[in-house]
Amino acid sequence: MKTRITISTLLLICLSALLIGSESAISFEQHPIPFKTPKGWPKPVYKFKNNKLTEEGFELGKKLFYDGRLSKNGEFSCGSCHQPFAAFAHFDHDLSHGVNDQLSTRNAPAIINVAWMKEMHWDGAINHIEVQPLAPITHPSEMGEQLDSVLQKLKNDTSYVRMFKEAFGSPEINSQRMLRALTQFVASLVSSNSKFDRYKRGETKLTDYELKGYQHFKTHCSSCHKEPLFTDNEFHNNGQKLNRFNDLGRMKVTGNVADSLKFKTPTLRNVQITYPYMHDGHIYSLSQVIEHYTRSIDTLNTALDPALRKKINLSKKEKMELVYFLYTLTDSSLINNPRFAAPRPLTKGHDHR
Repeated sequence: MKTRITISTLLLICLSALLIGSESAISFEQHPIPFKTPKGWPKPVYKFKNNKLTEEGFELGKKLFYDGRLSKNGEFSCGSCHQPFAAFAHFDHDLSHGVNDQLSTRNAPAIINVAWMKEMHWDGAINHIEVQPLAPITHPSEMGEQLDSVLQKLKNDTSYVRMFKEAFGSPEINSQRMLRALTQFVASLVSSNSKFDRYKRGETKLTDYELKGYQHFKTHCSSCHKEPLFTDNEFHNNGQKLNRFNDLGRMKVTGNVADSLKFKTPTLRNVQITYPYMHDGHIYSLSQVIEHYTRSIDTLNTALDPALRKKINLSKKEKMELVYFLYTLTDSSLINNPRFAAPRPLTKGHDHR
């Protein structure tokens, strides 16, 4: 009888172990997500070869993106300055806000289609998407935190331990895994379904005003704002003067005087909802942006980008037509996609609506 009980007990233990192992395998099975390059677009710069895009990695990156604990005071997440409803820019803020009511010296750009960027930030100081989050996380006037402190917070959260295991196969939490998860989420923010995109695919038509605006765009803007990304991802001196922060732009990175006041060309995708504009957010409307290029630029400035040395002449009607066209670049399917939306409850002190 004793032998039977022992054998039965052993069988039960083995069966339980098999069931637990089976559940574990199912729980931590990764679900790959194909990264789809829109038709007619160039290949992305970022390669997912060493950071395979999975549903588990995406969800972990999303949780990290909206988690205020990545900041020193727990109130500022990546999503605080990159808000979904503003195409992941900072709505109606000229400068990024940070811990202790501090302000940065630059406007938060829309982080869309970053998989096609070889350099990031207005001056191109970051040359790899995976390390980009380190800059705002550790900057004293932005999120103001230390990397080791961030990792310890994550390790103390059992939900993160579980999610890291699901995303990477083991519960180890380190900086590389955290940054790769963030990359999986951010690189998935592809904007390619605006009215203009549907027009190019033959799914809709543009109005006469929009078509005329498209012609003005191709004549005067497309050399720097190249389709389909609507940026060349290069750096240009566009005639702005030295601002109150003495921001020299690209020159701060290269040390080359020829790069003085050169800033990265921002994408025009979703430009309708990503105001204010320019690297320091000092222009609040598209009409004012157009006025800058048609009236405010000193075309005799030797540092000015050669493409802008010929004065741009547009009538009042033509300026409005150009604005109508730019509005066609708004991708409502991206900004309203619940897959990318901030979770509830929101990060303390911020409204992500």
